[in-house]
Amino acid sequence: MTVTIRPAHRDDIPALADLIEEIERFYGATEIQPLAERRAQTEAALFGAAPLAHALVADSGDGDLAGMAAYAFLWPATGTTHALFLKELYVREPARRGGVGARLMAELRAVATARAGCSRMEWMADTSNPRARRFYASLGFEEVAGKVVYRIGA
Repeated sequence: MTVTIRPAHRDDIPALADLIEEIERFYGATEIQPLAERRAQTEAALFGAAPLAHALVADSGDGDLAGMAAYAFLWPATGTTHALFLKELYVREPARRGGVGARLMAELRAVATARAGCSRMEWMADTSNPRARRFYASLGFEEVAGKVVYRIGA
């Protein structure tokens, strides 16, 4: 499968909203936000007056997306630097094991490296997702011991 890795555009919102539903179902959600709300929130998050996040997409050229990487910059990281935080890396099943995830990770690393003051890139993987953990290990990334994630609903 041939894909192009690029920043998301506004005209990707319908395809991103579909992909987000697939991601939610992948994580076991049974109640999915209505499509119109997903589209509006995706647009506001990525392209609003004060964007909350950025996304790279794996564009298959046929109107669908093979995958995406959603990220934001966090401050402070080390001293007064900031970090690229990868919130979600997802590749659709037909494109898995074809290098799309590795290409998304490489492009994210390039984005982080190109941004002045960005000292690192960070992300998490569920301990219950051994495929993701093996994928990151195959790219040469090591798990960081000593971190505990806390979460509370808003």
